[in-house]
Amino acid sequence: MKLVTLLLALCFSGATSLRICSFNVQIFGEAKGSKREVMTLLHKIVSRCDIMLLMEIRDSKDVAIHALMAKLNSFRKMNEFNLIISERLGRSMSKEQYAFIYRKNVVTVIDFYQYKDQQDGDVDVFSREPFIVWFKSLNTEVKDFVIIPQHTVPEDAVREIDELYDVYLEVRQKWNTENIIFMGDFNAGCSYVPKKYWKNIRLRTNPEFVWLLGDKTDTTVRSKTSCAYDRIVLHGKDLISSVIPHSATVFDFMRAYRLTEEQALEVSDHYPVEFQLNKSNNFARKTSRRQDGRNLE
Repeated sequence: MKLVTLLLALCFSGATSLRICSFNVQIFGEAKGSKREVMTLLHKIVSRCDIMLLMEIRDSKDVAIHALMAKLNSFRKMNEFNLIISERLGRSMSKEQYAFIYRKNVVTVIDFYQYKDQQDGDVDVFSREPFIVWFKSLNTEVKDFVIIPQHTVPEDAVREIDELYDVYLEVRQKWNTENIIFMGDFNAGCSYVPKKYWKNIRLRTNPEFVWLLGDKTDTTVRSKTSCAYDRIVLHGKDLISSVIPHSATVFDFMRAYRLTEEQALEVSDHYPVEFQLNKSNNFARKTSRRQDGRNLE
């Protein structure tokens, strides 16, 4: 009886939140996609999340990302994942893509667009411009939100993070929404963003933006580094108030899956970061009634 109760509690706990994640997969292409053990671990990592932002996809043939999607959906006929992916971005020959993998029975995409940084009278700051997606959530307290991803060039991190404020202004005007999530590998730590430079970043100095992970949070896999590169920043009262307290965290997959550092680095040199949103009261009551019914059976 105790085991049944525990399983029901775990089921209810998972059903009463929406988990949003961000992960720099570090050169995710054909070579990494061909490694069975790595793909198995990526399947486990991604399937934990209702929305997963993946960065540093470098695969001109789109082989790796579609192999991952096939693996994710191979046993989930009633809980399938969808994919939406950006164009190839970057100033060098080595182009990257942003991708969002999301549960289609939990969220839907309202709209999306590729931000263009080369505007009249403005400097081309971003090397990999944000691929912006507006999601509708089917069961959470906050009904819709925009995710603005960013993978900065380390040497330009301060300028690129600051420029995200201009992206915010455009998105707010374009879609008339205040609920905005910035997330990704900002390279927002150690030597790339020294303490004295935070005052030059509007996303940090404006009190309307809430940073969920602190400057001392370590998002790196290597034991010899400790840097808060990966970040989550929120805007919008409804969105912020719906965040589950203390849910913002780093997912240490090395510890979770009992890997050596060498094995973990085969996956990435970054850990995913994540947070959770409360489900709506109506959904929680429906879920509770269904579980009570199973318990009575």
